[in-house]
Amino acid sequence: MSRTSLSEFDLIARYLSRPATAGRSDVIVGNGDDCAVLAPSPGQQLAVSVDTSVADVHFPHDAPPAAIGHRALAVALSDLAAMGAKARWCCMALTLPAADPVWLEAFAEGFRGLAERSGCELVGGDVTRGTLTIGVTVHGELPAGLALRRSGAREGDLIAVTGYPGRAAAGLARWQQGERDPGHPLLEAYLRPEPRLSAGEALRGVATSAIDISDGLLADLQHVLSASRVGARLDLESLPLATPLRATLELDEVWERVLNGGDDYELLVTMAAADLAEAQRRLAPLHLPLTPIGRIIAGEGVEGVPLRHLESSGWDHFPEVLS
Repeated sequence: MSRTSLSEFDLIARYLSRPATAGRSDVIVGNGDDCAVLAPSPGQQLAVSVDTSVADVHFPHDAPPAAIGHRALAVALSDLAAMGAKARWCCMALTLPAADPVWLEAFAEGFRGLAERSGCELVGGDVTRGTLTIGVTVHGELPAGLALRRSGAREGDLIAVTGYPGRAAAGLARWQQGERDPGHPLLEAYLRPEPRLSAGEALRGVATSAIDISDGLLADLQHVLSASRVGARLDLESLPLATPLRATLELDEVWERVLNGGDDYELLVTMAAADLAEAQRRLAPLHLPLTPIGRIIAGEGVEGVPLRHLESSGWDHFPEVLS
């Protein structure tokens, strides 16, 4: 990033602020004051989550800035999707090594584009100098008592996933190998994930539990199993395999990407077998497949998966064993 004479307040005003109340009666006070003042809808409960993206940990520092902006918001919105919440508002804490107008314009375009499509208004935040880091807090709404949670899986439920997990991990691998075509479907899956907000809302009242796949299918499934105090049996032959994966990797490598890759931000859900057809019907208008990949069983842990995949399951920022 090049040096610039932009002040912190110039930066916020030029790239991150806009008339927040335009067409939105839910935003009483938006950007430009010490706090946002918001008006939640009657009868709705608030869902709140925060996510931090750090350069060269969560995304390559030299990724396209529009993709960095999109991705920073997408990974936070994905938590709302997993709860079945409708996105309403967000705040961003942006740490920059320098204020480069060209970079900032593209970053803001990527962030705003997804915010506008998802109905999520940027109502506040902070800008400071340091290692490129983006913290995004998202706020959503959902009808009282209908939040999807990790703790609702029951013995006999089907386990299902939206979309095609594994593409993002393969995209990251391609980036690390030098691929820079932003239109490549695997690179796009990694750099510009799509939070499944509409799917989460559609699955309220049908899914018994849900989680978004951020750290890897197996790792995130284990969170559901732990919260619900159950086990799982997976059928690897049922995993949905994206065509670009099958065309470029051996089957065992494909399974590894799907099971342990992470960064997909697809939804992993459980539901009664009798409700699968209804769930798929609800997602049909979104052109989003919902594929059953196993069942919830009594006990604990995951059956049906080779040990080599279980041993490498998922991403952990602090993998060291503490004594």
